[in-house]
Amino acid sequence: MAAKKTVKTEAAEPEKKAAPAKKAAPAKKTAAKKAPAKKAAAETKKAPAKKAPAKKAAAKKPAVEKKSFQEYKDVINWKKWEAHNMNWLYIEIEAGEIMNELEAGVNNIKTVCEAMNDSMLEGDVYLVESEKASTKLKVRYYCDNLSEERRKYSEVNG
Repeated sequence: MAAKKTVKTEAAEPEKKAAPAKKAAPAKKTAAKKAPAKKAAAETKKAPAKKAPAKKAAAKKPAVEKKSFQEYKDVINWKKWEAHNMNWLYIEIEAGEIMNELEAGVNNIKTVCEAMNDSMLEGDVYLVESEKASTKLKVRYYCDNLSEERRKYSEVNG
């Protein structure tokens, strides 16, 4: 058993000698790393100045393409025909709800209101009406008769 103890102490001694050598080497490396770090910091300070014009160019382009008048009108007419096929008498559509449904987070209320007004036929009713384009505009579209012979709301109430 005594031999085993000496083996352990001999093995422990070389580890202790190796450990200080490892500690000394990283100290030199960190000193070497500090000099390039200063150069890298100087380079990164110059880099944002070069990237700034690129950001301005990206800001000029619209982030999101807005839906067109015809796309909104098609969706409203599709909803009307779907309600007609389910034998519903009418559907109510609010401008803010349809805008969020098609393009959430985009302010395209003027186009939505124009499409809603153009989709109105004779007999359809404003539930909430406003002179300016508003998300609160609400229309009841009657779906029992969607024939092409039906006149537009603007023709009747001009």
